[in-house]
Formats: sequence, structure tokens, C-alpha cells
Amino acid sequence: MNFTNEKIFARGITFYKVFIFFVLGSLIGSFYEEILFYIQTKEWTGRHDLIYGPFSTLYGFGTALFLVLLGPKNEKRGWIKTFFLASFIGGVTEYVTGLLCELFLKIQFWDYSHDFLNIGGKTTIPYALIWGLFATLFLKLLYPKVSNWIERIPVKIGEFVCFIGVILMSLNLLISYTAFFRMLERNKGREPKTFVGAFYDKVYSDDFMYQKFPILKGKINHV
Repeated sequence: MNFTNEKIFARGITFYKVFIFFVLGSLIGSFYEEILFYIQTKEWTGRHDLIYGPFSTLYGFGTALFLVLLGPKNEKRGWIKTFFLASFIGGVTEYVTGLLCELFLKIQFWDYSHDFLNIGGKTTIPYALIWGLFATLFLKLLYPKVSNWIERIPVKIGEFVCFIGVILMSLNLLISYTAFFRMLERNKGREPKTFVGAFYDKVYSDDFMYQKFPILKGKINHV
């Protein structure tokens, strides 16, 4: 029997494969942040950025970005070149993310201004190199094996699970970000203009948000 035309799930770098690695990166990044924070403070606390689930989407988007930009020629590109390209991409991503948070949200989630070789307080050369190291290990060691496992998933099952996952993650992102923006508006003394805003004030109150996201404490400007 000829299997040359057999359909393979998420073969190559497809949307579904990038989504799977986005989810995996978000999960691993959240656990990494919690462990790192525990080492620094001896306290366990959530370091996720979505209301539902232990997801840190900064790491998820970073993983997806590395895969999309560096994945296509990963096998032909050497380790050293991958490392420097990934360091540059990681540093730029962290810098731009911090800049956008300050410009649009008026919140400084991290400040490296007192760290060695910092760039505008939004990233540092050492942190960029750490991004590069993690990305290189991911692309050279982890990605090929996990990608092979993903492609062994039956097509119908993989497509169905990913389709549902995309819907749920999109809703999670939408709810989390709108709840956060409503929190900012609420703390500026602005009353809700629609029933949606009133619903958010009741369900996603300040107490709820501070409990979910301890990192927000002291960063929200009250009127």
C-alpha cells in the first residue's frame, strides 16, 4: 500500500503547530517565572497573565516568534548563528513589549534601569543572551522531537482539539485583556458605559484581579 500521499497533521511550520508551541511556551514560561520568583523571595505566587489557566503569554508569543522566524531553516543554520539571532529577537521583543505597556497602559511591569548593560530599562544584554540560549536549546533540541510527536497525532483528532483550543485561548485572551483594561478605567474613576462594563466590575473586581495577578499590586494608579 502506498502511503506517500497520506495526510500528516501540522506537517512543517503550520498555524496549528505554532499554536501548540505557543500554549507549551506559555505553560513552561509561567512555571519558570514561579520557580524563579520563589528562589528570589521564598514565596510561591502566580506569575501568569491570563485569568484562566497558568499561562504566561509573553513566553508563548516569544516561542511562537522564534519558531516562525527561525524555524524554517533551523536544520541548516548553525548553533552559534541561531544563538545570536535568537538573542537579538528576544531582546527586541522584550524591549518592544515593555515600551508598549508604558505607552498604552501607563504601567511599568519591569524595570532593568539599575541592571548591568540595560537598554532603556526595558531589557538588558545579559537577559537577551538568556533568551538566545533558551531559544537555541528549544530550536535545536526540543523542537525537532516535539514536532515529530505532534505530526504523529491523527489528523482529525489534532485538528479538532486545536480548533477548540484556539477558540478557548482566544476567549481567554479577550476576557483577560478587557478585564484588565476595565480595571484601569475603574481606577481612573470612570463608570461603566454598558452592561458589559458593569458585569466586569462585579465579576472581575479589583480584589479578584489583585488575587489573580499579584504583580499588579502597586502598579495601578488610583485617582
